[in-house]
Amino acid sequence: MEEKHNEKKRFLWRKHIITILSLLLGGICGFLIARYALQPSESSDGVFQNIGLYDMILPFAAFLVSFYLQIILHETGHLIGGLLSGYSFSSFRISSFMWIKERGEVHFRRLSVAGTGGQCLMIPPENDTDDRDIPTTLYNMGGSAVNLITGLLALGIYLTSGRTSVMSLTFLMFAVAGIAFALMNGLPLQTTLVNNDGYNAVTLSKSPSARQAFAAQLRLNAYLAQGIRIKDMPSKYFRFPSDEEMKDSQIAVAGILACGRLLDEHRFSEAKEWIMHFLGLECSIAGLHRNMLICDQIYCSLLCREPARTVEQLLTKHQKKFMKTMKKYPSVLRTEYTCALLIENDGRKAEKIKGQFEKISKTYPYPADMQCERELMEIAYDCWEER
Repeated sequence: MEEKHNEKKRFLWRKHIITILSLLLGGICGFLIARYALQPSESSDGVFQNIGLYDMILPFAAFLVSFYLQIILHETGHLIGGLLSGYSFSSFRISSFMWIKERGEVHFRRLSVAGTGGQCLMIPPENDTDDRDIPTTLYNMGGSAVNLITGLLALGIYLTSGRTSVMSLTFLMFAVAGIAFALMNGLPLQTTLVNNDGYNAVTLSKSPSARQAFAAQLRLNAYLAQGIRIKDMPSKYFRFPSDEEMKDSQIAVAGILACGRLLDEHRFSEAKEWIMHFLGLECSIAGLHRNMLICDQIYCSLLCREPARTVEQLLTKHQKKFMKTMKKYPSVLRTEYTCALLIENDGRKAEKIKGQFEKISKTYPYPADMQCERELMEIAYDCWEER
């Protein structure tokens, strides 16, 4: 019992390290900005000049440039690591701006995912070992490696410069951001929403089954990019892991994908039972996936005609906050649409949500996903009309 309590405390500590490092990064950069902005400048006649708007804007600009450039370099590091490991390109996202390969051509799309500043998805190399021996470390750790290398280079440039100009400040900001990103992503950590690259690299290095599940996720994502719905993808990639296997975060995703397939096949009762089973386990489902599963549970419960009062209990303060954060994600909009109809009996609100859904469908990277979600919304509407 005590060992279990200590493990929980260790998990909570690891979960909050990212927040601590983020606050530390912000504090250091804030200090550097203030020190530069408040540093008096001497004019040619020896008189100190007052601080102007220019002196205030430049440090913030240096911080923003450094921060976003390190995000781009981080995802580029994943791309390089993947290519060196034999992977092929699938998609590259910075913030909500995404470039995705569809039927041999790269197209621009929009996608926001909570807890991530970007993402580079690739397709693993084909092999004869059922993906149990695919290389994963270089692909996962490439981003942190590039952040660390560029951060140290920038620090070296700063230390050999005059250290007073805005250019030297930019190099220092760039160095701090790079080293911080390397630590936040390279140290094996579980966060509130997602597991970081270091954690994934460690778990994948230990388990052939986890590598197989990781490769399946990437291959299924590539199918989705080609316009193939999850119900039409090869069945070999979908299985329900045992309770023991669900303790591995990579294998746990396989169970989540299997639930998604049931949903696309409109097997709502089965999907609900599996979702409830997985959510009831002490397993390693990442926070993002857990909240998305709750969205699916809410939908399936309503379609299975469970009492609205029972379903409303799933809409906790935390879940509502998550859904607000992911308000542009199709399955979240589908769930909100269904709640508006089958809990609130508000057709006007549902129509407004449907308008938001159709708006994001124009730039969403996975049209097959949108087709599935649109069908689920139509089923919810039919259920509402039958009342």
